[in-house]
Amino acid sequence: MKTAYIESNSFDPWLNLSIEEYLLDNYARDNAVLYLWQNAHTVVIGRNQNAWRECRIENLERDGGKLARRLSGGGAVYHDLGNLNFTFLLPRLEYNLHRQLAVIVDAVKGLGIEANFSGRNDILAEGKKFSGNAFYHGRQASYHHGTVLIDVDMSRLSMYLNVSKAKMESKGVRSVASRVVNLKDLKPDLTIEIMKRAMYDGFIEEYGHIDRILDYDEIASREEVKTLYSKYSSREWLLGKSPEFDFEIENRFVWGGIEIGLNVIKGMIREAVVYSDSMDVDFIELLRSSLKGIEFSRESLTGTLASLPENKERADLIEWFDQVEL
Repeated sequence: MKTAYIESNSFDPWLNLSIEEYLLDNYARDNAVLYLWQNAHTVVIGRNQNAWRECRIENLERDGGKLARRLSGGGAVYHDLGNLNFTFLLPRLEYNLHRQLAVIVDAVKGLGIEANFSGRNDILAEGKKFSGNAFYHGRQASYHHGTVLIDVDMSRLSMYLNVSKAKMESKGVRSVASRVVNLKDLKPDLTIEIMKRAMYDGFIEEYGHIDRILDYDEIASREEVKTLYSKYSSREWLLGKSPEFDFEIENRFVWGGIEIGLNVIKGMIREAVVYSDSMDVDFIELLRSSLKGIEFSRESLTGTLASLPENKERADLIEWFDQVEL
């Protein structure tokens, strides 16, 4: 398999995410690509999250920050220049989470910090999270991206992120800051540049070679990237629809939280909005589309859920809908 490396020289989240999607569609079908990038003063939310619920948008924009929405699922994160973002982009048949995580874990271990993978999407050092990961699967290629906290301003987390009490209770901790750690706290001489080099070397160690260094500026100038930028910077993409609903419910499960809003006219669901930080982006989007146009009844709702692909989310939602008061 051919390999490629690209490093961003922009701190604009909308451009960095545009190039990430461009690489997915144009390079990852035939290459394993490592993409390193940074965002300045940004809150990035998951594909299906409610922007107003997750982020203190007015505070963020007042202070010169940007809101961004990624393609992958999962929760909201704060980025500043003390954070290094990575993306592994590969053909779907070559996608291997264990190998990709090994690049990060081995890179950090190579710097003298003991690290280990925990749960579905976290990497820990000394029992605290320094890297969160999320995933997106296209038709021919997939990506796995995430953060490496080097020297992030933790005080900004509470200024710009709204973390639900239910989420914090489900994780058994009182605050975001209490469960994350900057690697610089464990290795005071660590810099972003040192971490980039460790990731570059780790990628070569895992995949054997780097065949090509991609030119960030050249790719950023392409018309396809400019079109993607228009999407990622649009208020429609960032904020979505926020209509008034006739019926609203929310709950939190082991796999994440979910909010469902339904507009009902003459007993039929005419509009459905589903927000969630579930990692299964496709399931949440299928759920949203499946609810539209059906009868607003317990039997119809549970029957629709039962027709969806079998997974943990579906099982929990069917059980929940059996108990919800309509």
